[in-house]
Amino acid sequence: MPLAALDSIEITILRTGAATAVAAKRLARPDSRTVTVAGCGEQGRVQLAAILGVLPIERVFVFDADPGRARRFAEERSREISIRVEAAPDLAAAVATSDVCVTCTPSRQPLVWDADVRAGTFLAAVGADSAEKQELDPRILARAKVVVDSLEQCAGIGDLHHAIAAGLVTKTDVHAELAELVEGRRPGRESAEEITVFDSTGTALEDVAAAVAVYEKALAAGVGTRFRFSG
Repeated sequence: MPLAALDSIEITILRTGAATAVAAKRLARPDSRTVTVAGCGEQGRVQLAAILGVLPIERVFVFDADPGRARRFAEERSREISIRVEAAPDLAAAVATSDVCVTCTPSRQPLVWDADVRAGTFLAAVGADSAEKQELDPRILARAKVVVDSLEQCAGIGDLHHAIAAGLVTKTDVHAELAELVEGRRPGRESAEEITVFDSTGTALEDVAAAVAVYEKALAAGVGTRFRFSG
C-alpha cells in the first residue's frame, strides 16, 4: 500500500543535482577550481550547489540566454556563498577556462563546442531530456570518456543520442553507467588530461530513491501530515 504522497517537483530538482555531484566526485579532477553553469533557473541553482558540495571551487561563471537573468543569478548566488559568481557574456570563453561545466538548459542545439573544451574538463549535460534537446557538440562525446545515467535512455533522448545519430559514437563506446562507477565495477577518471562527460537524462529509480530518503527522514523527525489513503 502507499506509504506517502510527496511533491515530486522539488524532489526531482534536488536528485538531479545530487546525481551530478555523484558523477563529479568520480569524473572531475579533484583539484578542480573553476566551474561554468549554463542555465540560470532553479536547476542551475541546484547544480551549482551540488558542485560546490564536492569540489574545491574558487571561481564560478554563469551563463544564460537572457543576460539579465544571468546577472541576477550571479548577484544572488554571490550573496549566498563565499565565492564570487560572475555572469559570463561569452559562454565559449568561460568554458575554455573552466575545469567543470554543467549545462541545464532547454536548448535544441549545441551550446558548448568541442574547440572550447580543454583537456581535463568534466562536463555534465543535464538539460537534454527529450530527443529534440541538445547541449553539447557531438564531437565532444567522440573524444571523451562518456558516462550515462541510463544507457538505453540516453541513446534515445540525451546528448549521446545526437552523437550516435551523427555517426560519431555507438552505444558500445560509452564507458559506463553511473551506477557502475558507484559500485566500483568501472573506473572513473583515470588521468588528469582526459575529458569526461556525464550525460544525465534522469531516471525514475533516482526519484524513488530520493523519495524514500525524504520519507524516512520525515518519519525520524516527526514531521509531515498523517492521513489515511482509504476510508
